[in-house]
Amino acid sequence: MSDRIMRTKIVFFLLPKLHLLDLAGPAQAFSTANDLGYGYDLHYVAEVDEIVTAQGVPIRASRDWPELRPADLIVVPGWRSPRLSPRTPIAAAGKQRLRAHHAAGGSVASVCSGADALGAAGLLDGRKYTTHHDLTDELAARYPKANIVRDVLYVVDDRVITSAGIASGIDLALHLIAVERGAEAAARVAREMVVYARRNGDELQESAMLRHRGHLSDLAHRVQDVIDSRYAEQLRLSDLASGAGVSERTLTRIFTTATGLTPLRYQQLLRLERAEHLIGHGATVESAARAVGFEDARMLRRLRARPLAG
Repeated sequence: MSDRIMRTKIVFFLLPKLHLLDLAGPAQAFSTANDLGYGYDLHYVAEVDEIVTAQGVPIRASRDWPELRPADLIVVPGWRSPRLSPRTPIAAAGKQRLRAHHAAGGSVASVCSGADALGAAGLLDGRKYTTHHDLTDELAARYPKANIVRDVLYVVDDRVITSAGIASGIDLALHLIAVERGAEAAARVAREMVVYARRNGDELQESAMLRHRGHLSDLAHRVQDVIDSRYAEQLRLSDLASGAGVSERTLTRIFTTATGLTPLRYQQLLRLERAEHLIGHGATVESAARAVGFEDARMLRRLRARPLAG
């Protein structure tokens, strides 16, 4: 790490019954970034000495907060909440810590139901935010002055960063690493963690890309990376195969074995999902079809009438 890079404190504010992956995902990302020389110091604070997680694992934490600078970040992992209790499990002092850090120019973030803590601290009012899809209606009613963004992985609004939950905390952390230390740093961390694709904030919470990424074929992942980033273009199988350094037949065989789809059907599924998203936000079928790469709306209408398996 260059001496010019100032170390960033990441403070995880732990609340009772927190989900392990809500904490471990972003903690692993920042810890890996530090191991690679990018300068992060991790701290774990709570309002009690020991937090029992939703999975039953106890975690020791400090009650003492480190001295924070505006460049530092507070992260509130989510807790078990099929339905949120009427009372957010955060004391007045914790709410004040969150407000004070943000008012001083610092950033605050949440994973999953952690958005409830930010809302209780008044940090969601007038801002866009997201949370796990099971909690969106409840939080929208609880914080009517805030603007819920549904079905995305994370939202950034005026140094308030919220994520959908569970694994999306990794996406949030990788995004912040990319912003602070550069895209190359985030890519190195993602590869070290065997996270093959760094997902953008506007990716659907239950997207085709994620459903077909649960394999270990590096070649298929590399081709998916190309299709994911260029799904609206006319991608020829020969070009994809050449870029991967294999024959068309070999690519089709490996890709289909890994994902259950041919490259063309995978691209069509991405186009269909994106088009449905645009239509759901007011676009016409014709404009959505053009936006995702179809020459006209006929193919989109056929795909919508008989969606691809996936």
